[in-house]
Amino acid sequence: MPDNLNGDLNVAVPQPQANMGQPVARIDGRAKVTGEARYAADIPLGNLAYGVLATSAIARGSVRDIRFDDARAVPGVLDIISYGDLEGVEKPTFGNVNQSSIGPLHERKIWHDGQIVALVVADSFEAASEAASKIRIEYVEEKPSASFDSAGVETMDAAGVSALFQEDPQSGDFNAAYATAAVKLDARYSTPTQHHNPIELFSTTCAWNGDRLTVYEPSQNVNGFKHAIATQLHIDPANVRVVSPFVGGAFGSKGPMSPRTAIVAIAARRLNRPVRCVVSRMQGFTTATYRAETRHRIRMGADTDGKIAAFSHEGWELTSRPDAYVVGGTETTASLYGYGAVRTKVSLVKADRSTPGYMRSPPEVPYMFALESAIDELAVALNMDPVELRRRNDTQVDPIKGGRYTSRSLMECFDRAAEAFSWARRAPEPGSMRDGDWLIGWGCASAVYPTNSAPAAARIRLFPDARVVVQTSSQEIGTGIRTVAAQMAAERLGLEISAIEVEMGDSALPPAPVSGGSISTASICSTILKGCDAIRRRIFQAALSDRAGDSAGPFAGRNADDLDLKGGAVVAPDGASVRLTDVLGRGGFGVIEEYAEWAPEGVPPDGIQKLYRGQNAFKSGSGGDRLSFAFGAEFVEVRINTYTREIRVPRIVGAFAAGRIMNPRTARSQLMGGLIWGIGSALHEATEIDPRAARIVNRDIADYLIAVNADVGDVDVILVPEEDSAVNPAGIKGLGELGNVGTNAAVANAVYHATGLRIRDLPIRIEKLIV
Repeated sequence: MPDNLNGDLNVAVPQPQANMGQPVARIDGRAKVTGEARYAADIPLGNLAYGVLATSAIARGSVRDIRFDDARAVPGVLDIISYGDLEGVEKPTFGNVNQSSIGPLHERKIWHDGQIVALVVADSFEAASEAASKIRIEYVEEKPSASFDSAGVETMDAAGVSALFQEDPQSGDFNAAYATAAVKLDARYSTPTQHHNPIELFSTTCAWNGDRLTVYEPSQNVNGFKHAIATQLHIDPANVRVVSPFVGGAFGSKGPMSPRTAIVAIAARRLNRPVRCVVSRMQGFTTATYRAETRHRIRMGADTDGKIAAFSHEGWELTSRPDAYVVGGTETTASLYGYGAVRTKVSLVKADRSTPGYMRSPPEVPYMFALESAIDELAVALNMDPVELRRRNDTQVDPIKGGRYTSRSLMECFDRAAEAFSWARRAPEPGSMRDGDWLIGWGCASAVYPTNSAPAAARIRLFPDARVVVQTSSQEIGTGIRTVAAQMAAERLGLEISAIEVEMGDSALPPAPVSGGSISTASICSTILKGCDAIRRRIFQAALSDRAGDSAGPFAGRNADDLDLKGGAVVAPDGASVRLTDVLGRGGFGVIEEYAEWAPEGVPPDGIQKLYRGQNAFKSGSGGDRLSFAFGAEFVEVRINTYTREIRVPRIVGAFAAGRIMNPRTARSQLMGGLIWGIGSALHEATEIDPRAARIVNRDIADYLIAVNADVGDVDVILVPEEDSAVNPAGIKGLGELGNVGTNAAVANAVYHATGLRIRDLPIRIEKLIV
């Protein structure tokens, strides 16, 4: 069959449609491509010392003895921080700000493979590395539990252990509905451990100036880090500044603070000089967080017309011994379709592993893989097109609590993507589509992500020459938040984006929430909108009171509601206008400044106060009497060689609806990246764990497989116009995490269509297709 060239990776500027902003280029793009942008470990500091971590060689036990004689003998070694050196430093408390409750140097107990046991500081990186390799450790080793099937694991209910997952969604009598269903499905699925491998390595640089600490660290949460490190070191948060101008890859891995930060801070204080620790690629596998492996059991019962009457989703998630980390993706899967009765259950399995953490779309990627694979299996059992099965179970009402969706464009996304993909040409019988030696498979899946937001603050300054400075501590993790923040200010103040400067990534600026959960654009733009609207009111009042020697004035008889800001001028509907700079000059303004604080509707009354304490008060789209989600539909073509079983993905089409799209260019980039990551999630990514030692085997990107250029063919991203004024003042639904939801299932479904083999355990590699 001929290739379908719907997508083109070189299309950089999708044309905006209804309710979309302009596809302007990133305002920090030049700085990034020229090397002018400074990342945390690039910032030059005088008299810098270098730290290198030493980590454990066992996964469970304790350190009986640790000797530093050989390490200290290396020329250039300045200090070694280890057990007994953190007196007065509080152990971290597990939660959204700290990745684990494990204080690795507070006790000699080893909780997991690669746990920090020391930090060596020297006057060169090379000396610190050599010395770290010469630390001699004697362990008391215990037999570890590596994963689900290992002896000694502990299983517990997940509901209630986290504020983010309070209960297992339930509705109706599942047993009765399932027992009487004409068509039944009962299937099990699994997803593996997957590790972050950002281009920018994890790092911490600490510098003291008297009792004031500055931390330079790539962070998705500079405001939270500030308060967390202050708590650990028992210092006033006002004396802590966290700086993270740019982040070179994160998506969860740099959201919570690791124990490394406090250790480096202690080293810098002891030496009275700045200390920088850049974590090696291998150590990043054990000292940072990861996506935990999961298991699932899906049961569905439907009538012969495809209407689902019973749905059950049981999930099991791996976590560490001390920390009950849970994602609980059944909150999404239980509400996605118009099921009849629903029963869910999530369990945690504790093993001797480091604490997992957030990785792009933490609940949805593993849980939607199970659901969307099961939907495809049910469609096969019903002899029904899988798109039609989803259409018959589409709903505007939450099947659990009866709440309505603020907007739901799922089927419109399917219609747009199916047309672009030429889905109508699909021959439904598995193995029926071929091109020479290649079996062709087409599969699809739904994408969904809740519309989350959180309290935020921003300062907007309008200068007499109509320049604007926007300040917020929010973080640029590569999503383009600097650019869309500038766009919002430019739109509301009627200026070119070149007139807007955005300062962020510094805890000294007005506080902002963590850049996670796809909340940044919605939260920051809603806050900037509020501040700019306050400035607009002041400008309009000045324009209405301005007479400039004319008793009538250009806006005589008007009121503020009649005026607007466009093209650098105050304008009236009949075309009367005054230059903004003239209004500012005649009004006697120096700088107009507004400090805006915004909190989503439904956030507890102390949400803003929590923000200033470094805590996040999320408003989730999956809670309350209204559901707010962004949606998408993804279609994938796979080609599998009849003889070698080589798997290729020549094309993928995704259509997405996410309310107001501030910038189609950056939105397309995010969604394309998600689709590509989804291909890797389906076919490549898996962290291999030695079941005997509970240690990671493939701890580098030579052996940890990720998608590369040769793995990715045409990628077509379709932005579906959608308007939703109920989600937030800006009408924005986050989409940074939407793109890679469902992709793994779409690939798996395409593999089944090509081969007739149903692969329920990721990743799908050649060996699983050899029969």
